[in-house]
Amino acid sequence: MKNRLYLFCLLAILLLFCSSWGFFAHKSINHSAVFILPKGMIGFYKNNINYLTDHAVDPDKRRYVDPIEAPRHFLDADYYGSFPFDSIPQQWNEAVDKYSADTLNKYGTVPWTIQRNYYHLVQAFKDLDSIKILKYSADLGHYVADAHVPLHMTSNYNGQKTNQIGIHAFWESRLPELFADRYNFFTGKAVYIDDPLKNAWKICRTTYKELDSVLVMERKLQAFPVSQKYTFIKNSNKLIRNYAEPYASKYHDLLNGMVEKQMRASVLAIGSYWFSAWVDAGQPNLKGMVKRELSAEEKMKEALEEYRFQNGKILGREDL
Repeated sequence: MKNRLYLFCLLAILLLFCSSWGFFAHKSINHSAVFILPKGMIGFYKNNINYLTDHAVDPDKRRYVDPIEAPRHFLDADYYGSFPFDSIPQQWNEAVDKYSADTLNKYGTVPWTIQRNYYHLVQAFKDLDSIKILKYSADLGHYVADAHVPLHMTSNYNGQKTNQIGIHAFWESRLPELFADRYNFFTGKAVYIDDPLKNAWKICRTTYKELDSVLVMERKLQAFPVSQKYTFIKNSNKLIRNYAEPYASKYHDLLNGMVEKQMRASVLAIGSYWFSAWVDAGQPNLKGMVKRELSAEEKMKEALEEYRFQNGKILGREDL
């Protein structure tokens, strides 16, 4: 019984490291996006920066509650052929007509998820509903950031097809945790996005181009001594195996700034989506707006999600 409990705890910790971008990176990205917002927005967002930072990981927590949450985080572009972005219709209804909704949901829906959350945010601004503004801002930030992760653009999402199992958490969790303190996250001010869906597809296409380098550069390190490849780090009073700093540093150098570039691009895109939603809502006055209290129903929903996250199992694809 004791061994089973230990294994469960170890699995829970490992799943944290397999969360998209890693909790640390998602929080850092949402936090940084606040500072590129224009006057008229930045005051409200800075006043609620802790919420936007802490709740940047809510979509990952929902993967323990909602069985259809997982596909919202990725797009297995390679399923659609050698030139996937020429094959997949950008509009949802057209894509459904061509491939079926079941197929789209199986192989990922992140660009459409970005679009849907964008319009939820526009409506929240129009309604001047402070908690929904923050909720959809945090969620939108998460999905936009996920679209910048190359391994979210492939069915080989954890290197399982190329004998590189573990590369997902390595690239998006371990590297940012080790090296993000060297990165510059000020990207210049947010810009207006005139077509949210088209821009989401542009992000996915650009991210997909980085995929080969993510895999090839790690394969160049296959001769690295195993004794120097891994280490044990303490997490929640448990020792878990992870990639050692010398190995991670070598991979980071071979990637030539890719992780920083993708994180910076995420920050700029998120701030720009937030700004654009505010503009499309008519630039409502946010000055003096105070976050309203959650309703009893909203509190119960949050409590359930947190309980299942702490005590449950991911539903759907795990290594995201």
